Amino acid sequence: MNTNEAPVLGDTSTDHTADIAAIEGLIKDVETGYNTNDAELMVSGFTANAAAGNAVGTVITGRDALLEAARRGLTGFLKDEYATYEMTDIVFLRPDIAIAHKSARATTADGVLIDRDPAMVALYVLVAENGRWWVAARHNTLVPAAE
Repeated sequence: MNTNEAPVLGDTSTDHTADIAAIEGLIKDVETGYNTNDAELMVSGFTANAAAGNAVGTVITGRDALLEAARRGLTGFLKDEYATYEMTDIVFLRPDIAIAHKSARATTADGVLIDRDPAMVALYVLVAENGRWWVAARHNTLVPAAE
């Protein structure tokens, strides 16, 4: 066996229909929390020791620190900002570990799109624990505007 050959990871042993719905719901809570300035809802799906990289490259570790950062942002510079999220893929590496990508586009408060193309993409690392899915890590990356 060649141990230098790159493995293909992906769980096919489980029907992930319910898992996909749960993960999509978790990301929907992040979106709703963002759009309603509800910091608690925005971070409700993060593990106690989660890490999140924001769009300007700062990594925040720990749910309490994430909650505090969300509170500051949502009552400050993000107070009148709105977005719509689209899940672009979910891959199950193991039955209880998934990675997911979403794109984000700016909207008005009424949900009218401002961005034609995604302004940000995010990578989520998710784990199933105690009967539900949790965000263990997230990283946001700004997408340069098309010229």
